[in-house]
Amino acid sequence: MEIERKFIVSDPPKDLDSYPHSEIEQGYLCMEPVIRIRRLDHEYILTYKSKGLMKRAEHEFPLTKQAYEHLKEKIDGILIYKTRYQIPTSDSLVIELDVFHDDHEGLMMAEVEFPSEEAALDYEGPDWFEDEVTLDPRYQNNNLANR
Repeated sequence: MEIERKFIVSDPPKDLDSYPHSEIEQGYLCMEPVIRIRRLDHEYILTYKSKGLMKRAEHEFPLTKQAYEHLKEKIDGILIYKTRYQIPTSDSLVIELDVFHDDHEGLMMAEVEFPSEEAALDYEGPDWFEDEVTLDPRYQNNNLANR
């Protein structure tokens, strides 16, 4: 089960390159349920996600590069390109800051995953988090792929 909250960011930490980061390319084969393919640096993944905004089931399966390239030809909408920064927090969580490129250039969104709904609801993010968009489906990546 994935439990996460999402926030818009316009003024991220200045030292982003000091954090571990990855280049991501992803596309969507189905929107309901969500079936996504992703290239994370040199790793290829097929993901199933159930309905939901803050809490939903998520299952990941490895793909070969050849399978990924074959499925990429079949996506709905556009490919999403982003750099994901892994920023640890003082409370043992990790902020995943996505800096989008190409069609969504300028969009930055932070996601934080939690061990429980209670922890998610109690969380107060850093000052550089702006509007929370957890419950706004427009900010789900599968919907960004169709805009």
